[in-house]
Amino acid sequence: MSEPLYVAEATAIGDGRNGEVHSSDGVIDEKLAVPEAMGGPGGLKTNPEQLFAAGYAACFHGALRLVAGQNGVRLGEQSSITAKVGIGKGGGSFELSVELTAHLPGVEQGKADELVAQAHQVCPYSRATRGNIEVKLTATV
Repeated sequence: MSEPLYVAEATAIGDGRNGEVHSSDGVIDEKLAVPEAMGGPGGLKTNPEQLFAAGYAACFHGALRLVAGQNGVRLGEQSSITAKVGIGKGGGSFELSVELTAHLPGVEQGKADELVAQAHQVCPYSRATRGNIEVKLTATV
């Protein structure tokens, strides 16, 4: 990559998954907790998987809107991406998995499937994770 257009900066402090995360601009200021499903306290605190899911969903939605426009398809305001990020044991250590569900109301199913596949090729998160974690894609209309 040449010179980045933007650099996000965040710092984690405290006890890792039970610590805190802060962005350099102060927009993110979150306390973390291990989810109950993983033996932690859970509660009204976020975790790295939720933060990753939010970032991936937003990035993929931007990529989807880009490729839709390039294909002459106008996506309405009701289009959405839901990202589910799983964490579990595999190969002796923890691994992630991702399920991305694109909801494209008013788009024919075949075209929706095509647009989601194209977005997966251009989304920076998809490109970064390709070959590293399982990513399942689904399009609904």
